[in-house]
Amino acid sequence: MLSIVLASCSMSNDNGSILVTSYSYDFAVSQNDWQADFSDFPAGADDSTFYELKFAYTDRPASVGSGKSIMLSGNNHSDDLFMFMKKKVTGLSPNTDYTVVFDVELASNAPKGYSGVGGAPGESVFLKAGASGMEPKKVIESNQYTFNLDKGNQNSAGVMSTVLGNIATTESSTDYALITRTNASSNAAPFIGRSNSNGEIWLFVGTDSGFEGITTVYYTKVNIVFSAVVK
Repeated sequence: MLSIVLASCSMSNDNGSILVTSYSYDFAVSQNDWQADFSDFPAGADDSTFYELKFAYTDRPASVGSGKSIMLSGNNHSDDLFMFMKKKVTGLSPNTDYTVVFDVELASNAPKGYSGVGGAPGESVFLKAGASGMEPKKVIESNQYTFNLDKGNQNSAGVMSTVLGNIATTESSTDYALITRTNASSNAAPFIGRSNSNGEIWLFVGTDSGFEGITTVYYTKVNIVFSAVVK
């Protein structure tokens, strides 16, 4: 079984060729070089411990089958914790605007309709995805770890991000269940990411939380489709 599948094709129209490239990352068998980090919390020496920040490439919960996954966990004392993972994609056309479609599968244990401190553990934790020619990373501003790209805040998208939805499941229990979130909708505005001069785009996927408690998610798959008009 392959953990990553790359496919490309091109089509022509009156304005040029439409180049479509897709990537499929299955974390069941490989981490595929995705890296994890956290932002939007104080930058003190002990704050990462206080926020209980954890990342691991580990077994997914038994309730969602077998195989590995990328686990991120944190206790959102700041009411704004962003837990994200990132990956650099190469081989694209330089300095080109791409329409980017994300399809993300993850395991969540936050049932729809539950309440919590600051917000619901499901409906108040927003799944975001973004793309940029710059590497996404945390930086220190005014003694806070902040995100260096415009990702928006909680349920609001940013210039370099789109909101895929929240992490609420349709289950009645707190057992982990697989959910899929995507921006592939005719009602959604196209999300545009621009490659840098080296033909690279950094992808990021993460949770932007308004729930003031512990959130732990397990990412199982990420699929991305890039499309651009090349003259």
